[in-house]
Amino acid sequence: MTPPQFNVQNVGYRYGAAVALAEISFQVRKGEIFGLLGPNGAGKTTLLSILSGLRAPTTGRVFVDGGELDPRRGELKRKLGLVPQELALYSELTAAENLRFFGDLYRLPAELRETRVRMILDMIGLTERADHRARTFSGGMQRRLNLGIALVHEPSVLLLDEPTAGVDPQSRNHLFEGIRRLNAEGMTILYTSHYMEEVQALCDRIAILDHGRLIACDTLPNLLARLPSAIRFRVATLPASWDGLVGFAADGDMFCLKCDDPAPALIRLISWCGERGIQLTSIETVTPTLENVFLHLTGNTLRD
Repeated sequence: MTPPQFNVQNVGYRYGAAVALAEISFQVRKGEIFGLLGPNGAGKTTLLSILSGLRAPTTGRVFVDGGELDPRRGELKRKLGLVPQELALYSELTAAENLRFFGDLYRLPAELRETRVRMILDMIGLTERADHRARTFSGGMQRRLNLGIALVHEPSVLLLDEPTAGVDPQSRNHLFEGIRRLNAEGMTILYTSHYMEEVQALCDRIAILDHGRLIACDTLPNLLARLPSAIRFRVATLPASWDGLVGFAADGDMFCLKCDDPAPALIRLISWCGERGIQLTSIETVTPTLENVFLHLTGNTLRD
């Protein structure tokens, strides 16, 4: 089996007496998009600063490609590209100048640096704005440039912290296309967000973080399988008894049939009603969502 690209072992972090992270462990496989989902204040940004080598954990260890990540040493950190939640660019520099500046920080040879700058400007859709100052860009364009800066040194792992905060739908879709393309080319991506639909759309596996604790980590299908599906329905006349209808429950002004697989349950319900001459007046299938799972695991809706 291929060793994990990220191996997080019992990582904890304290701000004084306050526990920000509590003994978190998980692995990120090479070439996957791994989602960290949680509300603001869950500890995602603190964890990401540890995973990017900007901060040492209070307890625990982080390994990248088998080597232990140490904030004081740069060789493993060069494998990482970080897109922070707050914009990390120079507004008075042009898009191309920003990319060149960060390329120089990574000591890229001039010819390679210029090749990377052209490639990234094309990827983030800013070639025509290459010589415009970043302060003239929309919020979405600045977010795209922020992504480009993290890629200039060609990292093998990309860490994204709430990358779509404050962007318009068009820029959001452009970012998603870029993330999927990078992943298709083999890049490992760790994506943090409190937007469930983004994590659900992008990620191969999802870790749910709340109050500094890792409360679940699995694929989306496995997370959704923690809750049953249901068929909600109404009838024209009530039967004398609901006996024999396994999974039946009242659901407000409707009735509900809980099930693991809606298709055979629907056939079973229609057959049961038909045998008793009961007319179904409305029927709908309800399947679990990531939000349902989060509510089930934490007891709370996802807060901002």
